[in-house]
Amino acid sequence: MSDFKKFNRREALKLGVAGAAFIGATPLFFNKDAWAAGFANDPGKGKSVTLGFNVPQTGAYSEEGKDELRAYKLAVEHLNGGGDGGLMHTMKPMNLTGNGILGKKVVFVTGDTQTKAPAARDSAKRMIEKDGAIMVTGGSSSGVAIAVQGLCNEAKIMFMAGLTHSNDTTGKDKKRYGFRHFFNAYMSGQALAPILREEYGTDRRAYHLTADYSWGWTQEESIKNATEKLGWTTETPVRTPLTQTDFSSYITQVINSEADVLVLNHYGKNMNDSLASAVQFGLRDKIAKTGKKWEVIVPLFSRKMAQGSGEDIKGILGSTNWNWSLPDDASKAFVKSFANKYGFPPSMAAHTCYVQTMLYADACERAGTFNPAGVIEALEGHKFDGMGNGPTEYRAEDHQCFKDVLVVRGNENPSTQFDLLKVVQVVPRAQVEYDASMFGGDLGPV
Repeated sequence: MSDFKKFNRREALKLGVAGAAFIGATPLFFNKDAWAAGFANDPGKGKSVTLGFNVPQTGAYSEEGKDELRAYKLAVEHLNGGGDGGLMHTMKPMNLTGNGILGKKVVFVTGDTQTKAPAARDSAKRMIEKDGAIMVTGGSSSGVAIAVQGLCNEAKIMFMAGLTHSNDTTGKDKKRYGFRHFFNAYMSGQALAPILREEYGTDRRAYHLTADYSWGWTQEESIKNATEKLGWTTETPVRTPLTQTDFSSYITQVINSEADVLVLNHYGKNMNDSLASAVQFGLRDKIAKTGKKWEVIVPLFSRKMAQGSGEDIKGILGSTNWNWSLPDDASKAFVKSFANKYGFPPSMAAHTCYVQTMLYADACERAGTFNPAGVIEALEGHKFDGMGNGPTEYRAEDHQCFKDVLVVRGNENPSTQFDLLKVVQVVPRAQVEYDASMFGGDLGPV
């Protein structure tokens, strides 16, 4: 517990119930000087502050990682007063000035997670211990995000998760120093289920091919639970290594099964490869043993994945955290900034990573400190808008963002090489919410 909170409790006891009520409602700006105590990698009187960008520059998710890094660099440019400012013109509330963070120029270091938890922890450890990073951010693999989040929590360094979709990140493995803007597998299941019922009916049998790690397991569970409530049944799921590139033998088993829906709990190049095998074997044109036409679902979709699969993704349903075609002012502002700098629209991974950087910086400004104790308090329960996802809240109990979720379909008639996912429905936040205790876990102390 912070010294300031201890002081509040002592004073509340002296002042009685009325005083306690007043102190409990003390606005954040009144607390700023309370966070003056020393903390890890305090930039002190230095002129700059270092952020650590830990992304997969090699491995199965490297394409997403490259776009994440582009977005991080763009965020730094905007924070330091360069470029067109991007979402600094739309985010509400907004306390950023274009003068770095708390008057300090933002600099950064990078690491390659290799889409492997040990490598990710090593690079994050180096950023913290050698480079003095005061905040680490990144992802593209939930296994990586969970590992790095744990390390940052031990070091008392803020972790702003990038692309991580496992329920565990803000569930059983949630940590006080970790925050996630991205949605999760449970939300995908709840968003997709009504549309799957409408398009495919209630009498279906699903076959899951699942990436064998935290994200794959929780997505499989979430989609299975959501579809079985519709009346679907499920074949025994098959787990596949993250390093798998040839899925021919798996698809043969799928075709010979009693199922009629293939659920690909794969991401990045894994999904490109598994879907390519399914198409190569003609699965999408076949009639299953049930007498129904085979269907394919990709519960977590991204434009990068769609580009990697090309024609193969046409008509396939999935969900996504954000899409560059959204018409709101914030999405248009971010697309303009990113496209002007890099020559093409951003992916949802890029959007998430940019937003996480800006939210961290804004929290520091609101707290008036880089001290994680103050930054955490500024983020817990924070409600904001104008960042491309509509009204959003960082739930205090688990540090999970809650906002609308997009259901998308592989575009049958794309107008450009980037117009590959068509938004089918914007699913309201109320449809995907759940009790904070559902996935267990404990944030732990500050």
